[in-house]
Amino acid sequence: MKIEKLYEKARLLPKKPGIYLMKDKNGKVIYVGKSKALQNRVSQYFTQVENHPVKTRRMVMAVDDFECLFTDTENEALVLENEFIKKYKPRYNIKLKDDRRYPYLKVELSPFPRLSMVRSRSSVKHDTAKYFGPYSSSATVYNLIDTVQKTFKIASCKRRFPQDIGKGRPCLNYHIDRCMGLCTGKIPMDEYRAVFDKILMFLKGDTKEVTENIKHEMLKASDELNFERAAKLRDMYIALDKLSQNQKIIASPETDQDVFGIYTDEVSACIAVLFIRRGKLADMDSFIFGADEIPDSSSFSAFLIEFYKKREYVPRQIIVSHSLLWDCEPERQYLTLQSGYHVKFVFPERGELKKLNDMACENARSIALHSREVNQRSDTLLMELADILKLEVLPERIEAYDISNTGDAHITCGMIVLENGNFRKRDYRSFNIKSESQDDYAAMTEALKRRISHADDENFPPLPDLILLDGGKGHVSTIKPLFASLGVEIPVFGMVKDSFHKTRSLTDEENEISIAKNIPIFNFIYKIQEEVHRFSFSKMDSRRTKSMVSSKLEKIDGIGEIKSKRLMSHFKSIKAISQASEEDLRIIKGISERDVENIMNFFKKHNL
Repeated sequence: MKIEKLYEKARLLPKKPGIYLMKDKNGKVIYVGKSKALQNRVSQYFTQVENHPVKTRRMVMAVDDFECLFTDTENEALVLENEFIKKYKPRYNIKLKDDRRYPYLKVELSPFPRLSMVRSRSSVKHDTAKYFGPYSSSATVYNLIDTVQKTFKIASCKRRFPQDIGKGRPCLNYHIDRCMGLCTGKIPMDEYRAVFDKILMFLKGDTKEVTENIKHEMLKASDELNFERAAKLRDMYIALDKLSQNQKIIASPETDQDVFGIYTDEVSACIAVLFIRRGKLADMDSFIFGADEIPDSSSFSAFLIEFYKKREYVPRQIIVSHSLLWDCEPERQYLTLQSGYHVKFVFPERGELKKLNDMACENARSIALHSREVNQRSDTLLMELADILKLEVLPERIEAYDISNTGDAHITCGMIVLENGNFRKRDYRSFNIKSESQDDYAAMTEALKRRISHADDENFPPLPDLILLDGGKGHVSTIKPLFASLGVEIPVFGMVKDSFHKTRSLTDEENEISIAKNIPIFNFIYKIQEEVHRFSFSKMDSRRTKSMVSSKLEKIDGIGEIKSKRLMSHFKSIKAISQASEEDLRIIKGISERDVENIMNFFKKHNL
């Protein structure tokens, strides 16, 4: 009866573009979609429901009402759809399940250039740095930096140039011929800059031109009897030539493409993306979806827009499987407008582009099946843990806590998070304990009370299914009454250690459950114990180090706690501050000319 009423309501809609919001019986938005003809699209949901895909059928059965917003064009509907998905986070819309900012490789074009990983391009207008990316992960960027450093033998240390040239001995990398040794003062600045010109060409994909350039310089140095330089150029040429042979060339040299492939079955789905830059496979990314989220052409549209918003860069050509997106004109117009150049969608049916698309689909299949196997192992482990602890629900999200301190100072509680048996480091948090007494029970109480206060905070992880405390019966008996007073129903267990500081059992205050003979559970809990201790200690040690540094800076006339924090936030270390020029210091907010003079005199006086 409900479906029939919704169908009749949908038939009264005009055939205009706009968005529709599906709501459940509580008025909560569970799905947002767009259409160029709302009457046709919305009506389809409430006819022949039994023939819909599983995900769509479940969504339709949960719909109690819907409302529509009309727009003048389908392109406006696309933008509005994306905004409403971001606002309501509907259950049945597929979305990027990560809050990461994609990393870039930054080349600072100062007199002595450096490579670094950054999370976004600089918004400063006069920034002269070059950016490459975005890449799928920071590991990809660091691997690329490592490759460049080894190939071109540039400095990988933390020394600052030109300040540190000639200071101290060269590091091991210089002695094993992994670095040209800029710190020795034997490398002219123009020669070092010339190496970075080659690096920029390499990062842009001009590998052949770089190798030819190096070969020409090598022969020239040999003719001039400069055999030492010729040998260095020869080593660079060999390394670069070997590297270029290992790179997979799959398109013409000027081609930039993103290739989307999909794999679906009744259990899950995976979208894999191949990033082709300058004709070479530069990177890849993937996204896993559960049975309730298997993408269709409508939901993939919103996913695609959000994907490119996060990555910031749109290639001129996007290759997509037919099953993912078949009416792409609004998406094409939107991405063209955002990028400032013509973006083309391609749905290949044959030829080289079809092979690329098949490659992406095969990657999606492999990733989906591997992820499923890993998840099955995790599920088995979590089911066994739930059975041992007599939990009512599977502990898909676990939080563990540990207290670290140095006496009565810098007391810190670390919180780590596991999702489906895997550490989820982006959700880790730490609590700086305000109490100055060395009371672990009071510190744990303060930390857990503050954690529960963030239960409805969108910037904080959702509450877990299980909490583990690095401690025994005493910690559990302290936290249980706290949770009862707050109306929180989360199982709490303490990790009881043996004489070797390894968790031998878990306690719920009344009972001690041995896990020593259950090797999979013992190893799982031991990893949690080690990780929470590592994280808690690292946060405490960071506070202690910053406190020591701040107290040292505060010995300078006119530099108090606030100015000390600003200096450390900008320069990161005492050494960097001591080597900073007057111009470097003047740009720090709140640092006056007198402060600059006092800082310079302080480090000069103490020979730092």
